[in-house]
Amino acid sequence: MAILLRNLKGRFENALSNPTIIIVFSFLIVILIGACLLTLPFASENQESTPFLDSLFTATSATCVTGLIVVDTADHWSLFGELVIISLIQIGGLGFITLATFFLSSFRRKTGLKSMMLAQESIGGFNIQDALPMVHQIVKMVFLIEFTGAVLLAIAFVPQFGLKGIYYGIFHAISAFCNAGFDLMGGFKSMVEFNNHPLVLYTIDALIVVGGLGFIVWRDLLNWRKNGRLMIHTRMVLIITAFLLIGGSLFVYLAEYSNALGQLPDHEKINAAIFMSVNSRTAGYTSIDNASMLSVTKTFISILMFIGGASGSTAGGIKVNTLGIMIIAIISVIKSNNETVVGKKRIPNNVVLKAFSVTMLAAALVSIVTMSINLMQPEFSLIDTLFEATSGFATVGLSSGVSPLLNAPGKLLIIISMFVGRVGPISFALTFSLFKKENSGVVYPDGKFIVG
Repeated sequence: MAILLRNLKGRFENALSNPTIIIVFSFLIVILIGACLLTLPFASENQESTPFLDSLFTATSATCVTGLIVVDTADHWSLFGELVIISLIQIGGLGFITLATFFLSSFRRKTGLKSMMLAQESIGGFNIQDALPMVHQIVKMVFLIEFTGAVLLAIAFVPQFGLKGIYYGIFHAISAFCNAGFDLMGGFKSMVEFNNHPLVLYTIDALIVVGGLGFIVWRDLLNWRKNGRLMIHTRMVLIITAFLLIGGSLFVYLAEYSNALGQLPDHEKINAAIFMSVNSRTAGYTSIDNASMLSVTKTFISILMFIGGASGSTAGGIKVNTLGIMIIAIISVIKSNNETVVGKKRIPNNVVLKAFSVTMLAAALVSIVTMSINLMQPEFSLIDTLFEATSGFATVGLSSGVSPLLNAPGKLLIIISMFVGRVGPISFALTFSLFKKENSGVVYPDGKFIVG
């Protein structure tokens, strides 16, 4: 027994020395604290305690910057509850480790190698030496961008809501930049009433796109003038992002022209189509009735949600750079190339393997959640269940109206999807390294396998 306990203790200590596992547990702790705060009676408008499962769902959705809700944010939560939610969104968007590193180093506390490794993992940086300067640059830029967005949104909201519009501007700027999609409009309406307010829609669009590009891309773009070139990672993210945004807008506009967009004037149809394309890849705002969309549109948007934004960003999904690497790898196989090369740069085989692994794990999770919910609650159509499950995993937050009607097991499945989607399938799987056996060092001979 003593030997077993020593082995378990050793594995536990080794696991907790892994930055990825620490980040996973930091998200879990923040979610649990948020859920407990939201269960407090004064966190709700009616001053009654909210069931823990609903509080946990909301806290997970906020921390994982998803936007799926089981109760309307404005109608159910008090000012205290809303402040808890927006705090969770800010922490979840930037990452608890990133914020902690910023504030600790700002107060001149010595930053050790382990802290720098954590910061590097949290922001998705390439070099550990750049981790600390990059954290400071990121946090300052985030607050500047959110402040600018809050001012623009307040200009639009104050005439309609009075001084409360300032608070609305701040809340929605943070929620949009962090790609969360929580809103304070009430009645589960999101931004349906703002198709004729381009300042609101396009400010939110801009915040979402900037937040979804990723911290590494920002820094590379800022250094573009000095370096005179962009990293291959940045070029890949920008090209695929532009392609998906334009293609998504055109598809929604053409497919829903006489359906979900049918009652809108032509210029508002364009606004709504672009807004849906931007939000379907990363955030959860909507300006049309998602439930009324055609099945083919829901399927297309589910694909966009599954892809998501860029690595190291506030967005979810498998990430656009993961998609790019897989496409390049497939083209290389078709051309019978032994190496995966793009822009005269070789993509290491372990990176290609990781890209395919992330995608397969994500597809498996979405499929399991979709089929499980559909079996438990067959009143939902398969496409609506797929839409909701994909939205949960990709931390998007778009809903076809399923989430508020889920039973307890269904809510738990979506909670797990949101958590895995935010920390990443690989990172989540690594948490089980606590229980894995040590590598024996045995080298096995090659086996003969047939593929295709």
